[in-house]
Amino acid sequence: MENKIFALVDCNNFFASCERVFNPALKNKPVVVLSNNDGCVIARSNEAKALGIEMGAPIFKCQDLIRRHHVHVYSSNFVLYGDMSRRVMNTLAQCTPQMEVYSIDEAFLSLDGFKQEGLFDYVRSIRVKVYLNTGLPVSIGVAPTKTLAKIANRIAKKQASTGGVFCLTEEEDINHWLKTIDVGDVWGIGHEKTKDLKRHGIDNAYGLKVADDEWIKKHLSIVSLKTVWELRGISCLPIEEMVPDKKSIATTRSFGREVQTLDELKEAIAAYVSKAAEKLRDQASVCGYLQVFVNSNPFKGQNYYSNSAGVLLSPPTAYTGKLIEAGHRLLEGIYRPEFSYKKAGVFLMNLQPEAVEQGDLFEEAYHNSRRQRLMRTVDAYNRRLANHGGIFMAAEGIIQPWYMNQTHKSKRFTTRWDELLEISI
Repeated sequence: MENKIFALVDCNNFFASCERVFNPALKNKPVVVLSNNDGCVIARSNEAKALGIEMGAPIFKCQDLIRRHHVHVYSSNFVLYGDMSRRVMNTLAQCTPQMEVYSIDEAFLSLDGFKQEGLFDYVRSIRVKVYLNTGLPVSIGVAPTKTLAKIANRIAKKQASTGGVFCLTEEEDINHWLKTIDVGDVWGIGHEKTKDLKRHGIDNAYGLKVADDEWIKKHLSIVSLKTVWELRGISCLPIEEMVPDKKSIATTRSFGREVQTLDELKEAIAAYVSKAAEKLRDQASVCGYLQVFVNSNPFKGQNYYSNSAGVLLSPPTAYTGKLIEAGHRLLEGIYRPEFSYKKAGVFLMNLQPEAVEQGDLFEEAYHNSRRQRLMRTVDAYNRRLANHGGIFMAAEGIIQPWYMNQTHKSKRFTTRWDELLEISI
């Protein structure tokens, strides 16, 4: 039986690194990227981490550090980051017959069949190729299982002497490094399981590896037992080339300013429904349940208001117009004019494949309907425009004064002709 070999490729400080690609002056400078509405820190360069800026920290609490150390601050630019991710994944796909895109900045590669003596050099060549094609630095961990590859990747990131690549394939090396890894840092072991394991004296990954199988099944779960086997070098998690469909889809945002009127809230809900419905159609699903929520500002010195409402949709649909209509009815039921609202959102649930939806006696099913053909045409047209604007529902509004703040946003260098990088000679 051929030995399994997995490589986990992870982009270093991905969002901050994307900003550096198009602004080389940021090299070796502290950089932070903020969440939607410029609220909290969601990415940091190594230099920003060294200053003590915490992940998730509200930006207003970091202002003193930012001023004193001249930290470069950017609003999140997900159009740019998404396109850079696509370029990374396209490069990696050329290096392996099997690949699993695990997140926007991570991918597992199958390297089965590579001989041990040439493995390290090949993996180093992958790292160089990604950098030459995208300008993004990556760390790569190699091991006989995906869980061990996660650990090897962690070592590649933390240990500068590895040069960004670390192979964890020999039993003696595996045992040595597992003793240095906190059990809570093992992939698949969450906060609650960590507390339970440490109560029983299992503090590091090696202790989990040698734990008794029956004890693991009794105190944790069968899924956790697979994690233990993976630590032992037994591959239980194959490469998943097909991304599973989402079970629910959410679009939620904080507003750039507080919103009080029902008309502005309706615009926001329509825009959020439209974005969620596009994702729904991308996976060829329909929605059977829609939920809408609104929140006032919890940090203001007045009564806090939060409410939500939902409705079953029969027949299920992915038609944006019908979903907006339902969302507006729900919003009207929970809206209170005496409050100012800071956040709203929509959830699409009870998702099912559009081709097998159950029909309705009084209304045309979405599948093979005129509405489905219309949505396909709209989506295809908008995809061709690649973020240059496109067709949208009038209910979403045009000016959108409630839209989130993004005062430090960089240009969409790779997807808009009018925002290409300019170089002065």
